[in-house]
Amino acid sequence: MYAVFELAGMQFSASEGDVLKVPLQEVEQGNRISITDVLLVKTNGETKVGKPYLDNAVVEAEVLGHGQGDKVQVYKYKRRTKYRRRQGHRQDYSEIKIDKIVPPKS
Repeated sequence: MYAVFELAGMQFSASEGDVLKVPLQEVEQGNRISITDVLLVKTNGETKVGKPYLDNAVVEAEVLGHGQGDKVQVYKYKRRTKYRRRQGHRQDYSEIKIDKIVPPKS
């Protein structure tokens, strides 16, 4: 089973048992989340596509932990003006494990 879902304005594709890094979710570690913004579900060769979302389709996941991604360097430079700025950024994320994909009922 395979699903494409939307979480925090970003789209993710996953199968059951996959571990994903998604934008930070305000949920404690070990708790479960239900994602109802499911765009596509593929089961046994049958594909169902929503307009834009599928009704009654749910992706259930468990929050494994939280963390920060790798540092990204942001460098600004303007020539001939001695203008240089350097800044680092680390994006927060939550790590989730897809437990179950519930397809919509036909």
